[in-house]
Amino acid sequence: MLDALGISAFDEQVYRALLTRPDSGARDLATAADTTATRTGHALKRLAGLGVVRRTGPGRWEAVGPRSALTVLLNRRRSEAETAFTDVESALPDLNRLYRTGQLQTDPGTLVEVLTGRETVQRKVEELSESVTAHLWTLDKPPYLEAVGEPGFNDRETATTRMWLERGVDIRTVYCRESLEPPGRFRTLLHLASLGEQARLLAHLPFKARIVDRRMALVLLVGGSQDSIAVVHPSGLLDGLIELFEAYWDRAEPLSSGPSPATVDAPREGPGDDELLLLRMLNAGYKDHAIARQLGISTRTATRRVAALMGALGARNRFQAGAAAHARGWLS
Repeated sequence: MLDALGISAFDEQVYRALLTRPDSGARDLATAADTTATRTGHALKRLAGLGVVRRTGPGRWEAVGPRSALTVLLNRRRSEAETAFTDVESALPDLNRLYRTGQLQTDPGTLVEVLTGRETVQRKVEELSESVTAHLWTLDKPPYLEAVGEPGFNDRETATTRMWLERGVDIRTVYCRESLEPPGRFRTLLHLASLGEQARLLAHLPFKARIVDRRMALVLLVGGSQDSIAVVHPSGLLDGLIELFEAYWDRAEPLSSGPSPATVDAPREGPGDDELLLLRMLNAGYKDHAIARQLGISTRTATRRVAALMGALGARNRFQAGAAAHARGWLS
């Protein structure tokens, strides 16, 4: 039973005998264990090295209380095991790199999987969503596996984002104008950004991709359809996709931003929630009809609200409105 602590079956037999015979000698214990005194003496020295028995005098021994002695030994073994597991885990990326290098030399086709069929693609996406631990970088554009804006979609998306953030995942998403077209989508993305997702916006993205933990990427193969994707494993191609994402990320503009540290606690007059949402949509380049679609109002009403906001900022056009909002710290 104690072999997990480094105590052999024979040494455990000697230890158990000593527990019931305090202050015994090797010869007495040898008789109880039906073995030689020499063999028993060696066992006692090993047990003493582990801290579970101790000498009480010349040739005399006693057991250390099991609760204290074995607990110390157990904690030591547990710590050693955790350290060993950590070492193995840290070696996995290098071992996987060597494996992939060997595959590249013998069978390059294994570095890119092509998955077809909506259900197959859905399973792969869900599998990777559950396994992500450090990075989730996305170039986002339609189409989507689920109907964005349908009942329950926002709640599921928010719950999943919270789960990733609680794991400490670095979530970065570059959206394009098409990403923001579904009604109410802009408000939802601002909410996700408030939770901790880092979101940026570009006018156009050439394709849709997701990079998971910098070890795998999913790339949509056919525009307008989610029925086929490429799964890219560690390789020069994956390195290129990572660099491409970083280039798009650097070019993109933040979808939203919080107040500067100097003004977080400083009370000041500013826009209400509706005005701030309107400002952010103007800053993202939304036209009146797109603003109306996001807010669920008529284009005429959206135009009036934009005009009122520009008047409050003393701006004659949208560019001036954005500049005035930045100058006041509303979009800084």
